[in-house]
Amino acid sequence: MFSPLARRPALIALAAALALPLAAHAQSALERIQASKTVKVAIPTDFPPYGFVGTDLKPQGLDVDMAQVVATGLGAKLELVPVTSANRIPYLQTAKADLVISTLGKNPEREAVLDFTSAYSPFFQAVFAPKTMAVKSFADLAGKSVAVTRGAIEDQELTKVAPAGTDIKRFEDNNATVAAFVSGQTQALATGASVAGAMMAKNPQLGTEYKLLLKDSPNFIGVAKGETALKDKLNAIIAAASASGELNKLSLKWLGRPAGDLPK
Repeated sequence: MFSPLARRPALIALAAALALPLAAHAQSALERIQASKTVKVAIPTDFPPYGFVGTDLKPQGLDVDMAQVVATGLGAKLELVPVTSANRIPYLQTAKADLVISTLGKNPEREAVLDFTSAYSPFFQAVFAPKTMAVKSFADLAGKSVAVTRGAIEDQELTKVAPAGTDIKRFEDNNATVAAFVSGQTQALATGASVAGAMMAKNPQLGTEYKLLLKDSPNFIGVAKGETALKDKLNAIIAAASASGELNKLSLKWLGRPAGDLPK
């Protein structure tokens, strides 16, 4: 029969062995990135202008450019990991990606399973129209027709601010709404930045541009829950990019509007 004292070395050895996986896990995401000199960033490839595949078959967009800003700030090689809206968080949770830059909005459900950095770009619903159309304020929509998807956030927000005489034409889905604007059935379009970005990329001849903001819903970088060191480093990178004007540059390049006052 073994005495408690005799068992103690074996128990200590067992505890040490069991702790090995925890010690490996205890290596933070930031430490793994620094050790490998590579950062795996989950990005969208089907959500222009934030992320899409260009004519050269390479990913491009605001989120892709931001991923490069982050990689440079981390001193690491960028490895892009294409994701969809459905799998971007699972990819982070299973370490297929070190962080997510994929039009990720913040809400209580997501905050329960991952941590968020400061915002890096706006995501918004807005009114879009040809550059030749003078629209400086909502008052300028009076007498003009605007396509919008029935019941969408942009429909709700437009209804609040449109002046009397605005001809709001409601359609049943985004495709029908965009088709109405592209075909000339309406003079303006109220929709989300991603929908507008895709439309503008496919129809450059329309000369469409951002006109009026309806609602802002900024994007944040997501990291695995508890990865405080990485989150703090990313916040420093975002702050530096904001101070240098890089965030504004990216927003103007891809969204046609400044980044504005993004939440910390």
